[in-house]
Amino acid sequence: MKNSLFGIVLLTLLFAGTSFADSKLASKEEAHEQEAAAVSRDKPLLAGEKAPDFTLATSLGQNITLSQFRGNKNVVLYFYPKDNTPGCTTEAKNFNTDYASFEKAGAAVLGVSIDDERSHKFFSEKLGGLKFPLLADHGGKIARQYGVMGWIMAKRVTYIIDKQGKIAQVYPEVSVGEHSKEVLKFVQAMK
Repeated sequence: MKNSLFGIVLLTLLFAGTSFADSKLASKEEAHEQEAAAVSRDKPLLAGEKAPDFTLATSLGQNITLSQFRGNKNVVLYFYPKDNTPGCTTEAKNFNTDYASFEKAGAAVLGVSIDDERSHKFFSEKLGGLKFPLLADHGGKIARQYGVMGWIMAKRVTYIIDKQGKIAQVYPEVSVGEHSKEVLKFVQAMK
Protein backbone atom coordinates (compact mmCIF):
# COMPACT_ATOMS: atom_id res chain seq x y z
CA MET A 1 0.00 0.00 0.00
CA LYS A 2 2.87 2.36 0.81
CA ASN A 3 4.40 1.66 -2.61
CA SER A 4 1.15 2.33 -4.46
CA LEU A 5 0.57 5.52 -2.47
CA PHE A 6 4.13 6.58 -3.23
CA GLY A 7 3.54 5.81 -6.94
CA ILE A 8 0.37 7.91 -6.99
CA VAL A 9 2.12 10.85 -5.33
CA LEU A 10 5.05 10.50 -7.74
CA LEU A 11 2.78 10.37 -10.80
CA THR A 12 0.77 13.35 -9.53
CA LEU A 13 3.93 15.38 -9.11
CA LEU A 14 5.21 14.38 -12.53
CA PHE A 15 1.94 15.29 -14.25
CA ALA A 16 1.64 18.50 -12.26
CA GLY A 17 5.19 19.42 -13.24
CA THR A 18 4.49 18.61 -16.88
CA SER A 19 1.34 20.66 -16.91
CA PHE A 20 3.13 23.53 -15.16
CA ALA A 21 5.96 23.34 -17.73
CA ASP A 22 3.41 23.14 -20.54
CA SER A 23 1.59 26.20 -19.21
CA LYS A 24 4.91 28.11 -18.99
CA LEU A 25 5.66 27.06 -22.56
CA ALA A 26 2.16 28.09 -23.68
CA SER A 27 2.58 31.44 -21.94
CA LYS A 28 5.90 32.02 -23.69
CA GLU A 29 4.35 31.07 -27.04
CA GLU A 30 1.38 33.40 -26.42
CA ALA A 31 3.73 36.24 -25.45
CA HIS A 32 5.76 35.64 -28.61
CA GLU A 33 2.58 35.66 -30.74
CA GLN A 34 1.42 38.91 -29.10
CA GLU A 35 4.85 40.47 -29.70
CA ALA A 36 4.81 39.34 -33.33
CA ALA A 37 1.28 40.74 -33.77
CA ALA A 38 2.44 44.09 -32.41
CA VAL A 39 5.31 44.07 -34.87
CA SER A 40 3.48 42.75 -37.93
CA ARG A 41 -0.06 43.49 -39.08
CA ASP A 42 -1.99 42.21 -42.06
CA LYS A 43 -4.08 45.35 -42.52
CA PRO A 44 -3.28 49.05 -42.26
CA LEU A 45 -3.65 50.74 -38.88
CA LEU A 46 -6.88 52.67 -38.40
CA ALA A 47 -7.65 56.28 -37.56
CA GLY A 48 -7.66 56.74 -33.78
CA GLU A 49 -4.91 54.19 -33.16
CA LYS A 50 -1.56 55.25 -31.73
CA ALA A 51 1.10 55.47 -34.43
CA PRO A 52 4.01 53.11 -33.67
CA ASP A 53 7.21 55.03 -33.01
CA PHE A 54 10.30 54.31 -35.06
CA THR A 55 13.73 55.62 -35.92
CA LEU A 56 14.90 55.31 -39.53
CA ALA A 57 17.88 56.55 -41.53
CA THR A 58 17.43 59.11 -44.30
CA SER A 59 19.18 59.62 -47.61
CA LEU A 60 21.12 62.45 -45.94
CA GLY A 61 22.71 60.13 -43.37
CA GLN A 62 20.56 61.38 -40.49
CA ASN A 63 18.12 59.45 -38.33
CA ILE A 64 14.53 60.56 -37.91
CA THR A 65 12.35 59.41 -35.04
CA LEU A 66 8.60 59.80 -35.39
CA SER A 67 8.17 60.93 -31.78
CA GLN A 68 10.47 63.93 -32.37
CA PHE A 69 7.45 65.62 -34.01
CA ARG A 70 5.10 64.93 -31.10
CA GLY A 71 3.67 68.13 -29.65
CA ASN A 72 5.10 70.21 -32.53
CA LYS A 73 3.88 69.04 -35.92
CA ASN A 74 1.37 66.79 -37.61
CA VAL A 75 3.07 64.21 -39.80
CA VAL A 76 2.25 63.01 -43.30
CA LEU A 77 3.77 59.53 -43.35
CA TYR A 78 3.49 58.09 -46.82
CA PHE A 79 4.62 54.58 -47.69
CA TYR A 80 5.44 53.88 -51.31
CA PRO A 81 6.63 50.77 -53.17
CA LYS A 82 9.90 51.67 -54.91
CA ASP A 83 12.21 54.53 -55.80
CA ASN A 84 12.46 55.52 -59.48
CA THR A 85 9.17 53.99 -60.60
CA PRO A 86 6.56 56.06 -62.45
CA GLY A 87 3.85 56.19 -59.74
CA CYS A 88 6.32 56.80 -56.92
CA THR A 89 8.05 59.52 -58.93
CA THR A 90 4.74 61.32 -59.53
CA GLU A 91 3.77 61.04 -55.87
CA ALA A 92 7.13 62.35 -54.62
CA LYS A 93 7.12 65.23 -57.15
CA ASN A 94 3.62 66.29 -56.04
CA PHE A 95 4.47 66.19 -52.32
CA ASN A 96 7.60 68.19 -53.14
CA THR A 97 5.62 70.79 -55.12
CA ASP A 98 3.16 71.19 -52.22
CA TYR A 99 5.82 71.04 -49.48
CA ALA A 100 5.73 74.76 -48.59
CA SER A 101 1.94 74.50 -48.09
CA PHE A 102 2.42 71.47 -45.82
CA GLU A 103 4.99 73.41 -43.78
CA LYS A 104 2.66 76.41 -43.55
CA ALA A 105 -0.06 74.06 -42.29
CA GLY A 106 2.33 72.80 -39.58
CA ALA A 107 2.99 69.36 -41.03
CA ALA A 108 6.14 67.37 -41.75
CA VAL A 109 6.23 65.07 -44.78
CA LEU A 110 8.08 61.74 -44.57
CA GLY A 111 8.31 59.22 -47.40
CA VAL A 112 9.08 55.58 -46.52
CA SER A 113 10.03 52.58 -48.64
CA ILE A 114 12.22 49.53 -48.17
CA ASP A 115 14.84 51.00 -50.51
CA ASP A 116 18.19 51.84 -48.89
CA GLU A 117 19.62 55.30 -48.19
CA ARG A 118 21.73 55.27 -51.35
CA SER A 119 18.71 54.55 -53.53
CA HIS A 120 16.75 57.33 -51.76
CA LYS A 121 19.61 59.77 -52.30
CA PHE A 122 19.78 58.98 -56.00
CA PHE A 123 15.97 59.22 -56.32
CA SER A 124 15.86 62.57 -54.53
CA GLU A 125 18.72 63.97 -56.65
CA LYS A 126 17.05 62.72 -59.84
CA LEU A 127 13.99 64.78 -58.86
CA GLY A 128 16.08 67.90 -58.30
CA GLY A 129 16.40 67.44 -54.54
CA LEU A 130 13.33 66.68 -52.47
CA LYS A 131 12.51 69.13 -49.68
CA PHE A 132 11.46 66.32 -47.35
CA PRO A 133 13.30 63.18 -46.22
CA LEU A 134 12.92 59.69 -47.61
CA LEU A 135 13.32 57.05 -44.90
CA ALA A 136 14.95 53.67 -45.45
CA ASP A 137 12.90 50.86 -43.92
CA HIS A 138 15.43 48.04 -44.27
CA GLY A 139 13.60 44.72 -44.33
CA GLY A 140 10.18 46.38 -44.07
CA LYS A 141 9.90 46.25 -40.26
CA ILE A 142 8.08 49.59 -40.02
CA ALA A 143 5.87 48.80 -43.02
CA ARG A 144 4.85 45.61 -41.19
CA GLN A 145 4.09 47.52 -37.98
CA TYR A 146 1.83 49.83 -39.96
CA GLY A 147 0.24 46.91 -41.84
CA VAL A 148 1.36 48.04 -45.28
CA MET A 149 4.02 45.49 -46.22
CA GLY A 150 3.19 43.62 -49.40
CA TRP A 151 4.84 40.45 -50.55
CA ILE A 152 8.19 42.10 -51.40
CA MET A 153 7.65 45.85 -50.97
CA ALA A 154 5.53 48.39 -49.12
CA LYS A 155 2.04 49.17 -50.37
CA ARG A 156 1.10 52.74 -51.26
CA VAL A 157 -0.65 53.92 -48.07
CA THR A 158 -0.55 57.33 -46.35
CA TYR A 159 -1.11 58.13 -42.69
CA ILE A 160 -1.77 61.54 -41.19
CA ILE A 161 -0.49 61.49 -37.62
CA ASP A 162 -1.56 64.27 -35.27
CA LYS A 163 0.63 66.13 -32.79
CA GLN A 164 -0.33 63.68 -30.02
CA GLY A 165 0.96 60.72 -32.04
CA LYS A 166 -2.46 59.33 -33.00
CA ILE A 167 -3.48 58.44 -36.52
CA ALA A 168 -5.95 61.07 -37.68
CA GLN A 169 -6.52 59.76 -41.20
CA VAL A 170 -5.54 56.78 -43.37
CA TYR A 171 -5.46 56.71 -47.16
CA PRO A 172 -5.28 53.02 -48.15
CA GLU A 173 -6.25 53.75 -51.76
CA VAL A 174 -4.09 56.39 -53.40
CA SER A 175 -4.37 58.06 -56.79
CA VAL A 176 -0.86 59.47 -57.14
CA GLY A 177 -1.88 62.38 -59.36
CA GLU A 178 -4.24 63.97 -56.82
CA HIS A 179 -3.05 62.48 -53.59
CA SER A 180 -0.83 65.30 -52.32
CA LYS A 181 -3.63 67.88 -52.74
CA GLU A 182 -6.13 65.57 -51.01
CA VAL A 183 -3.78 65.09 -48.05
CA LEU A 184 -2.97 68.81 -47.93
CA LYS A 185 -6.69 69.69 -47.61
CA PHE A 186 -7.03 67.33 -44.67
CA VAL A 187 -3.89 68.67 -42.94
CA GLN A 188 -5.00 72.29 -43.43
CA ALA A 189 -8.32 71.47 -41.77
CA MET A 190 -6.50 70.04 -38.71
CA LYS A 191 -5.12 73.41 -37.60
